[in-house]
Amino acid sequence: MPKYTFIYRGGSHPENGKAHMEKWRAWSGALAEAMVYPGMPFAGGVTVSASGVADGSGDIPLTGISVIEAESLKAAEEFAKSCPHLDLGGDIVVAQGIDMEM
Repeated sequence: MPKYTFIYRGGSHPENGKAHMEKWRAWSGALAEAMVYPGMPFAGGVTVSASGVADGSGDIPLTGISVIEAESLKAAEEFAKSCPHLDLGGDIVVAQGIDMEM
């Protein structure tokens, strides 16, 4: 089954972090086996390019990732629509991964 990465961008810090984490756990738990990797929040970083290194990740800060399995991009999109990250004013880029032999 195809894998999709949810790339979380922007959003504010939740006023009640504990309540937000309860929503997050309920959401990721509801995805059951579709949730391959529940997530890793980001705490700052840099952008590296051929012209050098810049602080941050651009106009919209990257805030974390998750990896899911879904039948299609449309199905992955539906999973993302109910994610609690959207309640914080952020957005989610959904990108299909490609399995490659290395």
